[in-house]
Amino acid sequence: MASPPLSSPSGDDGGSLVADPGSQAGSAAGSLQGGDGVLSAPPAVAGPGAFPPCSSGGGDDAEYGFQRPGFGKGPLVGTVQPYDRHLFLCYKSPEVWPSHVEGSESDRLPRFLAGEIKNWASSIDKKTRLTICEGVDGTDFSNGDVLIFPDMIRYRRLTHFDVEHFVDEVLKKNSEWLPCTPEPLSGSYIFVCAHGSRDRRCGVCGPILIKGFKEEITSRDLQGQVFVSPCSHIGGHKYAGNVIIFSPNANGQVAGHWYGYVTPDDVPILLEQHIGKGKIVDHLWRGQMGLSEDEQRAAQNLRLQLNGELDQNSYNDSIDTTTGSNGRASSVMSGTGGCCQGSGEASCCQVKSKKEKPESQCAREQEAAQDIVQKSSSKDGNASSRKEPSTRKLCPMPTWFECWEREDTYAALAVVAAIASVAVAYSYYRQLR
Repeated sequence: MASPPLSSPSGDDGGSLVADPGSQAGSAAGSLQGGDGVLSAPPAVAGPGAFPPCSSGGGDDAEYGFQRPGFGKGPLVGTVQPYDRHLFLCYKSPEVWPSHVEGSESDRLPRFLAGEIKNWASSIDKKTRLTICEGVDGTDFSNGDVLIFPDMIRYRRLTHFDVEHFVDEVLKKNSEWLPCTPEPLSGSYIFVCAHGSRDRRCGVCGPILIKGFKEEITSRDLQGQVFVSPCSHIGGHKYAGNVIIFSPNANGQVAGHWYGYVTPDDVPILLEQHIGKGKIVDHLWRGQMGLSEDEQRAAQNLRLQLNGELDQNSYNDSIDTTTGSNGRASSVMSGTGGCCQGSGEASCCQVKSKKEKPESQCAREQEAAQDIVQKSSSKDGNASSRKEPSTRKLCPMPTWFECWEREDTYAALAVVAAIASVAVAYSYYRQLR
């Protein structure tokens, strides 16, 4: 049975959880309680250089939101530090997260887990990143649950008493944390940075994007297939809205893809292209787990180069490219004929490719090219054989390159045959004189 979406509570549910002061050690509630035994909301104090906690002022969007100065400026690709495994600890809600939730004295579970991972980093063969996501008790994503990507598994109800054993078995030994059994995860998972106490830009942009994703998921009837949750700081405040997507590609492989400068208008595009079709939206792409910064840049360059192999005229017809308010040319690459949008004014255009040639037409073109060579060998065909094709015709993948290569070969042979025919004719002409 599919798990329900990760959903934000309508209010601050942090204060609704009360731990029994006399409870036995090892309970999840005990891991979540503050020093006085009650799950408290620690003050959201911004760290050095961070923006102050967000408010509901009307000027927030202009100053910290999608219209802020500098939004969409600067390159995105290659801004994800390399790592191999991503842990998400379900813990409270963004409204009560302190600036550095992994280091807060009052939040023992994330502090202990982050400290244990850091202390044993040299013994953990996979470079592991820890991020906090929202935990809502009574759901399939309760406080203390740990989601692990790209493994696509979940462990239930981790407490601060279990951290050492959990890290030793799961992260260091790549084994299972017994007696708990890992549960498989299915579907696609979207995490949006909404850590407002850490940076106001994330606090303004994040909740708006989460609301947009939830609305789109509901309207497309994707509940139980696509899940969205707020998460803590992931790095790169200036790229807010920041989004991480874990979704199987065409081969069923899962990798964490990071997107930056995401706007509400980009939400349907990410759902349609990345999750629906497994296509990377390059103009928003920051990088992915498992690749170094240089490999991320190389991967994007390769995608763009492969796309550039298409005939330029056909490419312009099949992909509608627009320019966003930040001046960046924006289009969905890979020739999908899908959506295109700019950072400032986005729209899902659903452009379809103009006339695609079937393979039978490709075969007919090859026969026509061969006929040109045959005609060029006769004297009467000299004039027609000198004419090279004015435009290069492409066949759809996977045979277009083969057709292109043969056509050029036939054209070259036609030219050679024409020159030979002229030479023979001229030789006969000299002999007659």
